[in-house]
Amino acid sequence: QVQLVESGGGLVQAGGSLRVSCAASGRTVRPYTMGWFRQAPGKEREFVARVSWDGGSTVYADSVKGRFTISRDNAKNTVYLQMNSLKPEDTAVYYCAARLRSIWYEGDDYDYWGQGTQVTVSS
Repeated sequence: QVQLVESGGGLVQAGGSLRVSCAASGRTVRPYTMGWFRQAPGKEREFVARVSWDGGSTVYADSVKGRFTISRDNAKNTVYLQMNSLKPEDTAVYYCAARLRSIWYEGDDYDYWGQGTQVTVSS
């Protein structure tokens, strides 16, 4: 079993930056593809970014490309999402997730999910 705990969310002004983290416990997430998702009020959960097991490959949603950066530190069993140039439409609960599938698999079925951290961007 893998437990995922997100942290680092908060309130930030539009144009600002924030970094959210996802700490894993229970077992190493080194072999797992790690992803970030978000869900805004009244909307469905959407994919944000994912990173391969070694950090060498990344995939981003078009809406965040060029503004967000996903990374991981396997020694710390932690995944990060650096968010720059934030917009009010980035407001959502951000979730991290882990799966034992290739980063190139497009589906959103993940094995483990965190509880989420709230990110609010004011205009």
